[in-house]
Amino acid sequence: MAESHTITLIVVDDHPVVRDGLRGMFESAPGFRVLGEAADGVTGVELAVRLDPDVVLMDLRMPGGGGVAAIAELARRGARSRVLVLTTYDTDSDTLPAIEAGATGYLLKDAPRDELFTAVRAAAEGRTVLSPAVASRLVSRVRTPVAPGVEQVSAREKDVLELVAKGTSNKEIAAELFISEATVKTHLTHIFAKLGAKDRAAAVATAYDRGILGTS
Repeated sequence: MAESHTITLIVVDDHPVVRDGLRGMFESAPGFRVLGEAADGVTGVELAVRLDPDVVLMDLRMPGGGGVAAIAELARRGARSRVLVLTTYDTDSDTLPAIEAGATGYLLKDAPRDELFTAVRAAAEGRTVLSPAVASRLVSRVRTPVAPGVEQVSAREKDVLELVAKGTSNKEIAAELFISEATVKTHLTHIFAKLGAKDRAAAVATAYDRGILGTS
C-alpha cells in the first residue's frame, strides 16, 4: 500500500537507550521518519502537538508524566497523531486505561521488529493493533456479563472481528469478505452495540474476554 508515503513518528520513553534503539531501527527501515523524542508524557504531548507525527510510540510508566495521561491529553486536544503504546507492562491496571484513554494499539517491547513495523503502519491508518497476549491481559478488566436478551455476535460479525483483531482496515475487510465498506461499517456498528464497546480496540478486547475470539 503506501510504501510511497513516509510515516512520521516520535518516540516517548524515559530510557535513552530505548529511544536510541527505536530511532535507529526505524531510520534504517524504508518508509519511516523519526521526527523527535521525549523522555516523559508531558513533553511528548507538546512535541506531538508541535510536530504532528502520524504515530506516537508511547511508553506508559515515566517519571514526570505517564503515558496514559499523555494519551488522554492528546485526545482532549484533538491531535491527529495515533498513539501506539510500546511498553514492558501488560498488567490489567496498565492495559485497559491506555486503551480507554484513546490508544490505537498496545504492544510489548519484546515484539519482533517486523511486528512493530507492521503495527506502526496499521496505527498510522487508524487500525487497531492489539497483540493476543495484551488482549488476554485485558480480560479481567473488561468483563462485561452478557445480560439476558442481549444479542449474540453473528458468524459474519465474528469474521469482521477476527479481521479487525489483525489490524485490517475497513477497505481490506470488504475485499476479504466480498462485501461493501458500507456493510463493514454497519457490521461494526452492530458489533460495538452488542459488545458495549466504544471503539475497535475495546471490541477486540471484549471479544477475547467473552471467548468470541481465540477459541478456534
